[in-house]
Amino acid sequence: MSLEEQIETIARQAREASSAAAQLTTAVKDRLLTQMADRLEREEVEIQKANAQDVEVAKKNGLSDAMVDRLILNQKRIHEMAQGLRDVVTLSDPVGQVVKEWERPNGLHIKKVRIPLGVIGMVYESRPNVTVDAAGLCLKAGNAIVLRGGSEAIHSNRFLGDLLRAVLSEQDINPDIIQVIPVTDRRAMEILVRQTKFIDMMIPRGGEGLMKWMEENSRVPVVKHDKGVCHVYVDKEADLKMAEEIALNSKVQRPGVCNALETLLVHETVAKDLLPSLIKRLQEAGVEVRGDEAVQAIVSGAVAATDEDWDAEYLDLILAIRVVPSLEAAIDHIDHHGSQHTESIITKNEATAQKFLKEAGSSCVLWNASTRFNDGGQLGLGAEIGISTTKSHAFGPMGLEELTITKFVVTGAGQIRE
Repeated sequence: MSLEEQIETIARQAREASSAAAQLTTAVKDRLLTQMADRLEREEVEIQKANAQDVEVAKKNGLSDAMVDRLILNQKRIHEMAQGLRDVVTLSDPVGQVVKEWERPNGLHIKKVRIPLGVIGMVYESRPNVTVDAAGLCLKAGNAIVLRGGSEAIHSNRFLGDLLRAVLSEQDINPDIIQVIPVTDRRAMEILVRQTKFIDMMIPRGGEGLMKWMEENSRVPVVKHDKGVCHVYVDKEADLKMAEEIALNSKVQRPGVCNALETLLVHETVAKDLLPSLIKRLQEAGVEVRGDEAVQAIVSGAVAATDEDWDAEYLDLILAIRVVPSLEAAIDHIDHHGSQHTESIITKNEATAQKFLKEAGSSCVLWNASTRFNDGGQLGLGAEIGISTTKSHAFGPMGLEELTITKFVVTGAGQIRE
């Protein structure tokens, strides 16, 4: 079987399995998810063995520490994956929910009802926990899913996919509801994004290069989960102790993820009071600070920022800092350099905060809180399939509801249109 035939077969099997997925009751889906969570924990040692192969190769290939961190499945993360599935069990099943209903003057009764999207193709990089999160969410939302992870996580992804499929098979459920493309050949992705007959939506999660490639090559509709050039703006009326803690958490707590802080914007009237202490703590945490001329005049040890730094998603212990003269200048900077992912303002002034929250056009805007909260679990959605940075179909963390679509159900009593 050629690679093209192999990928087309996987896509066709997913389409056939999607009908079975859509018909599963909430009770059955919740039972399957619970069994999958239990299996993850029982197979913890075997999961780590498969994962260790990927981590070893990643280190040999010189991946950064932050990128290797994204790849690792330790005991804590395996339990988090299992708990993520259990969290999805507790969430309301969106399939069949009536979003709105009304009656027309001619007696027609109309309902807008949630239904599964069908078949989702997922292309992602590095983090193998995405395999479980995405599969669990798609199952609960009644979808089939075809997963194509990065070559750096092939052993982890294949093992996790086989584990989840085994649970389905044991319950006499079509295992093709969940499929992992088992090859690293990049041509597999090229073939996958042409499967318009079988796949309803492509969801890419990864860097700028992947997003650009998907835009140019996919014939299937794409909901982008683009890079996170996230900002924190410290206003002139900020609580500076709070600002320091939020900036530090946003950058350092886990730098290799998309909702980590990449650029800090500081109002010029508080820069001298905030930056010396903050930058000292950042540098003690191993962060390389890249600042504009104003930052370099205030503290020593900051590298001169270039134009490229304002557009960078570092995914590492690097932070760009810019001093701005006003709220408007901060918003303008975000408009020109942000990726519509996550922005936070630190201020005591409600009017200033509301202006920022209204005008910063990203998928999640926060007031006096870390950028790290733009996350499905942290926002109460349960596990997420990713954070959409486009405004087609969904914007922001995509949980269960975002993995469904609506259709109209119309009931009549013999009405005809005149």
